[in-house]
Amino acid sequence: MTLNFAEHGAGVAVVALHGWTADHRLMTGCLEPLFASRPGYRRIYPDLPGMGGSPAPPAGAGSDDLLAAVHDFIAETVGDEPFLLAGESYGGYLSRAVARDRPGQVLGLALICPIGTEADRSKRTLPAKQVLRPDPEGVAELDARTATAFVEMAVVQSPAAARRFRDEIMAGLDLADTPALSRVEQRWELSRAPEDGDPFTRPALILTGRQDQVVGYADQFRLLPHYPRATFAVLDVAGHNLQIDQPGLFNALMHDWLDRVAAESP
Repeated sequence: MTLNFAEHGAGVAVVALHGWTADHRLMTGCLEPLFASRPGYRRIYPDLPGMGGSPAPPAGAGSDDLLAAVHDFIAETVGDEPFLLAGESYGGYLSRAVARDRPGQVLGLALICPIGTEADRSKRTLPAKQVLRPDPEGVAELDARTATAFVEMAVVQSPAAARRFRDEIMAGLDLADTPALSRVEQRWELSRAPEDGDPFTRPALILTGRQDQVVGYADQFRLLPHYPRATFAVLDVAGHNLQIDQPGLFNALMHDWLDRVAAESP
């Protein structure tokens, strides 16, 4: 499965995997501002199969096949060089498996609102939906379809948050191959759990939102024994689009992660 991707900068590779049905713009939107002041990184943003500009996976494909496609992509674009890995939501689920399979190559792991210990949506521990900062002016800028999707997800409904949702998330959702991805969901769980292996002992970051009604925050706490060098944060006033709801805290914690990785990298 050939993956479309965007690439920026030069230096140590950073591979960033977006969430389910989005595309690479979710990750460029939240990470590129960080690297504006941090030269020396080659940022690589693939579209997962069936999402963005990447062709749909073949019939019968499941998450194992998407993980294999990510491994092939890393082999082609990064090779055997060490790299940093960041993943959001479903991309965080796959990223944990990549870190398991490439323990000597992944210098650091950042997980943004990742799926926790329960991949099955019906088994997740989830908070009730809450909108803590409604703002009619923010919603007014959006077309009806985008506004509906934004209101369903956003804990902070400011004009700035609405614009980022439209440009970084909704733009990708509109490109998703829904029939193909529905087939993948029939084999949604990885056949081998991402934490089925040795602990990941390099700097890690796990960011969760207290109001995240999609993946929650409690299941992720149970990941901590496997990541003994992880900073774990539950951000209030933050849902599944944590990087948009709380951009200041997101940036500060991501910079800290990058600092910790840099201090320990060869």
